[in-house]
Amino acid sequence: MKVSHSLVVFSICLIGGCDGGGSFSDLQAYMDEVRARPKGAIEPLPKFLPYESFTYGAASLRSPFQPPIKIDLASRQKGSPDVKPDESRAKQFLEEFNIETFQMVGTLANDGGIFALISAESGVHRVRVGDYLGRNHGRILGIDEAKIDVVEIVPDGEGGWLERPRSLSLKERS
Repeated sequence: MKVSHSLVVFSICLIGGCDGGGSFSDLQAYMDEVRARPKGAIEPLPKFLPYESFTYGAASLRSPFQPPIKIDLASRQKGSPDVKPDESRAKQFLEEFNIETFQMVGTLANDGGIFALISAESGVHRVRVGDYLGRNHGRILGIDEAKIDVVEIVPDGEGGWLERPRSLSLKERS
C-alpha cells in the first residue's frame, strides 16, 4: 500500500509542475500586435480574354513530314477522246458511295450467273457484271471467287477522261 500511496503523491507533484502559472501574457501580446497591423488590400482578379476558336485550314495540304511527290508531267497519262462516262444513263444506288468503302464478302451462283456480295455503309448488296458502283463511274467487268474487277472513268485533269482499273478483293475473315 505504501508503494501505491507514494505513486499517487508523485503523480500529483508531476502534474502540478506542468501548470506554469497560467500566464499567457507573451502570447497575448503577440496576438495584439498582429491584430494592430494595417490590413492588406486584395488585388483584383486579372482580366481574362474570351476564348477565340481556331479552325485548322491546312488539313487538305501535304504533310510537312512526308517527302514531296515529284510528278513528271511529260510521262503523265493523257486522256483519250474515245473514253468518257455516259451521263445520260440512270445512276444506280451504289454509285452514291466511294468505292473505297466497299468490301467483297462473298459470291453467289445460280442459273442467272455469278453474283458478288459487297458490304457497304448501307448493308450487304448483290452485284453482277455490268453493274456500276462508286462515284467515278465504276463498272464491274468480272467476278470470281477472290475478287471483283472494276474499271473507273476518271478525269485526267486536262478535260479528258482515263480508264482506271481496280479490284475489290475478298475480305479475309478474322
